Amino acid sequence: MGVEAHATNERVTGRTWTVRLDPVGRGRADVRVSCSRPACAAQVLPSAAVGRTAAVEHLKAHLRAGPAPRPSAYCACRAEECHTHIRPAGPRESPAPWRCGGAVVLAVVTDREGRWWQVMECCSRCAAAHPTAKIAATAPAPDRTAPADPFRAAARPAPEVSAVGPHFSHTDSGAAAPHEVPAPRAPRPKRPRARRGRIAQRFVPHHLRPVALRDELTELGELFRAYQQRPEPDLAMLADLHARKAKAFSAWAEATGDTELRLDAERAEQAAATVRLQHLHRIGEAPEGEEPAVARLLTAPAQWEHARAVLTHVADHAPLPGPEARLLVVMLTLRTAHSGVGNLVGQDLKGLPVPDPEHLVGQLMECGWLDIAGTVDELIASRPENATRISVPSLTPGENDPGPFTFGRKMRPKLSGWAQRVVGEKKLRKAKTAADARLLALALATGVTADGQLGAEGEGLGLEALSSWCAVAPDGLRELVDRLTAADWLTEAVVTDTVLTGRLTERVLPLSCPLA
Repeated sequence: MGVEAHATNERVTGRTWTVRLDPVGRGRADVRVSCSRPACAAQVLPSAAVGRTAAVEHLKAHLRAGPAPRPSAYCACRAEECHTHIRPAGPRESPAPWRCGGAVVLAVVTDREGRWWQVMECCSRCAAAHPTAKIAATAPAPDRTAPADPFRAAARPAPEVSAVGPHFSHTDSGAAAPHEVPAPRAPRPKRPRARRGRIAQRFVPHHLRPVALRDELTELGELFRAYQQRPEPDLAMLADLHARKAKAFSAWAEATGDTELRLDAERAEQAAATVRLQHLHRIGEAPEGEEPAVARLLTAPAQWEHARAVLTHVADHAPLPGPEARLLVVMLTLRTAHSGVGNLVGQDLKGLPVPDPEHLVGQLMECGWLDIAGTVDELIASRPENATRISVPSLTPGENDPGPFTFGRKMRPKLSGWAQRVVGEKKLRKAKTAADARLLALALATGVTADGQLGAEGEGLGLEALSSWCAVAPDGLRELVDRLTAADWLTEAVVTDTVLTGRLTERVLPLSCPLA
């Protein structure tokens, strides 16, 4: 009776999963970490740096807990037609041939910005073709000594072995020939494998000369990859790296005559200049050879955006009408913006151009917008050593509501101090300007270019929006502009039927928050 066996050639496709880092919402600092594995729930973390660390730890936990790569697994990259590392053929091109090979590995592939990490169970050739791939584990070599078909192996007769040893034609029959085992060959010394550099998705040729240029390109690629792993950016370091890259790519282009390398060098030089300028703006310094930059009270673009966000929120949610009430709401909002609670003393209210602050505070308490610990008279009489606790319920964050503002605890006093400097500016106080003029000063300080021109590009600010913010009629805006001009706040001011143009004086430029 014959036995017939059928061996299967089917192979299971390699595993693959992805860990992603995505923003929760526009204008928010918190991020979401998600994993494509079905049992993993998404996490919301407060910053990109914390989220990136959590994503990497989550991926490492999967790699430690998961099984090793399987020697018989089918390459997961090949199952997706190797689209991540093979450029698709054009209409007049033939597809590039590709053959998988090597041991099966678990490869971790990530993008340059560190926004996702993908684990693939693929062949070592596909893993090597990915510029950012790192090998996490390698499958053991399959056992090739076992027969493919055990039934045929069992039916195959065993070879006969002579009892007196092997015989050869030149020896006497029946006499065992002496058998000397040759000495093993001495292993050839392994040549040290040359380090192959990679920079900007380009491989650095090992034969590139001069050697110093090859080593510089290799080192730059490693430095750029190390910079991408930093939890916080360093613009000065990044500018230096781009400058070195521009110089190295220019020399590489001269050595090879490659036009693409020359263009990459020019782009790197432009990137170095842009990043260096961003760094100088961030630290409040001016580029070499230019006039000194304005030493602004709020130094960073993010702070300027937060100041505009507070004013916009007050304009949309003011509980009482009138410029005096709006100015008081602005100052109280900045005192309680982060957690909904803050401290207040009587001098904070007496220093505002508000005729009857007790009455306004009482109205804010009656409408439910403001709560204070004590009475209004106690608040007016309070001093710094016994400040009054106040709270604004609409600004208090809840479990599912982070509140209207995204800035942190250290940012709030900076914004509050900036608003107090604008509202209590020396010449505005000496001129005894009213609350509507102080509101206009706040609006103009947050609506200018870097050199003080009104509007994002110097085109001016709309009268309708300004009059609505100052809580005055459009006809009354001309008088407010004249008051600010007399107080040396505005110059070259022109009021048309729809737009106010002009510029802030150099004296008050440090109080400005330029538009991006």
